[in-house]
Amino acid sequence: MQQDRPSGESTYTEWRHKVRDGLTPLQNSLVQRFQETRLFRIYSSTLVPGLLQTEGYAAAVLRAVVAELQEKLPFDDSAEAARARVERSRVIHEPERRFVLLVEEAVLYHQLGNTQAMADQLDYLLTANDLPSISLGVIPTGRERAHLPQETFHVYDDGLVSVELVSAEVKITQAPEVALYLKAFEQLNSMAVYGAEARALILKALEGLR
Repeated sequence: MQQDRPSGESTYTEWRHKVRDGLTPLQNSLVQRFQETRLFRIYSSTLVPGLLQTEGYAAAVLRAVVAELQEKLPFDDSAEAARARVERSRVIHEPERRFVLLVEEAVLYHQLGNTQAMADQLDYLLTANDLPSISLGVIPTGRERAHLPQETFHVYDDGLVSVELVSAEVKITQAPEVALYLKAFEQLNSMAVYGAEARALILKALEGLR
């Protein structure tokens, strides 16, 4: 398959092409996109979103990526890439931006790294949840679902959707397709809890580590 194969106004880029220079350039390649975006809407069913990852958790995630893609990577730069990910995530402190982040409750229990790294990550979620620019929603596991879990996707303002597949990243810019993801986001959002209820679910997961 070719890199950035067009499909209308969408592109499909295999991870093996995106990581051929290492993981750190991939992290840095998103800096401009982050700087240009004012409203971030992110849904994740598997991991803490990158914007809220601590360095220890990010390093564990990226080490797992190295393990999966080791034949396609020129070297292991997961530690450097984790630092780059945390650095680019400083945009969450910029008041002109807004972040609406949705995770499945199971994300709070998928342990990446050792127990301390996971505890630090959950502690950071509690801190980040208090930032005025962030709305962190958690979809409770025990709640009857009106909508199925979806693949991880990011919506940047109203013009770009990035979907993460096992083999590739798909970027979508066609308005009707972007609208479908915005609708899916709102449907998932309708099942999430925020504020004190989300905090209670995070604390429950944190207590389970101690």
